Amino acid sequence: MDMDTLLVEPAGLEQVESALGRFFEDSKSRAARISPGYHGLWETLERSTAGGKRFRPRLVMSAYQLLGGSDIANAADLGAAFELLHTALIVHDDVIDRDFVRRGIPNVSGRYRMIAEKAGMPSEGARHVGFSAGVIAGDLALSNAHRLLARVEAPSMVRLRLGEILDEAVFASAAGEFLDIETSLDATVPPLEDIVHMARLKTSVYSFEGPLQAGAVLAGASEEVITRLGDFGRDVGIAYQVADDILGVFGNETRTGKTNWGDLREGKRTALMSFVSTRPEWDSISSLVGNPGMSAAEADYVRRILMDTGAKDYSEGLAADYAARARLHLDSDAVPSALRAALEPVVSAVVDRVH
Repeated sequence: MDMDTLLVEPAGLEQVESALGRFFEDSKSRAARISPGYHGLWETLERSTAGGKRFRPRLVMSAYQLLGGSDIANAADLGAAFELLHTALIVHDDVIDRDFVRRGIPNVSGRYRMIAEKAGMPSEGARHVGFSAGVIAGDLALSNAHRLLARVEAPSMVRLRLGEILDEAVFASAAGEFLDIETSLDATVPPLEDIVHMARLKTSVYSFEGPLQAGAVLAGASEEVITRLGDFGRDVGIAYQVADDILGVFGNETRTGKTNWGDLREGKRTALMSFVSTRPEWDSISSLVGNPGMSAAEADYVRRILMDTGAKDYSEGLAADYAARARLHLDSDAVPSALRAALEPVVSAVVDRVH
């Protein structure tokens, strides 16, 4: 079940698309005055932004409108800022993960690796060109998310608050990525509380907490509502990441769009691994997890151990527990019933993803 399709369709998504379109047209025009190649980079970045479900703008627009906001065009710039932030983070994430493909097609790094290879550059040099282009494109998207936010019209204190929310989304996401890298340097699997904290930083803040709170702030919502939406976003985001990590090992590759043993080869630190690392069976798989040469048979063996030890059931229960906590944050008269109704399917979808 796709959580993107379950969020109530808010008005103004077409205006978010228009805001992104105007931004890219302006940026490509500026780039063309510098060089055709730089214009091409901006075209590639635009393609990376196209085709998504716009989940984060949906949260912004839903919170804004269901809390009384009426200036849809203005809110659309805010939604576009969070979408561009998402683009920046996934472009950089692909560089960190050394991936050249996303959604089955070459990503920014993949396209520029291909260009370098066609120019006759050796494989390693072409990889470097690809990743360099990914870093540059991600930087452009990141800095221009703030530029889009600057277009939002609001009183100075509201604009300051929105800037702080976007800044915290960037700051926390960077922290989460760094902690992910740092934990890979240690052979031991971190405790569950560290993994949950990392999930919150990497996923919750920029995908759930930030968009919901930004929409609420722009709508002039009360502090209680803003706080509750932040708490909701934190817990539903953790639930989402735990579920995503389960799918990374047990998911149907056709549905998830990625291999279900990449996380095992990478040795990704997840709730699954935190649980099984405390069991005697860990000794039989610890040398396999994180081995880039892991075979399909070895991946199947690790999955069996994760199931037999109860690690999979435990992680599913953990996702359900955080989803239940998220629901409790909405259980307040301060949160309009229409907003609760709009967000409830998101909670259900998070848990249903792993069943």
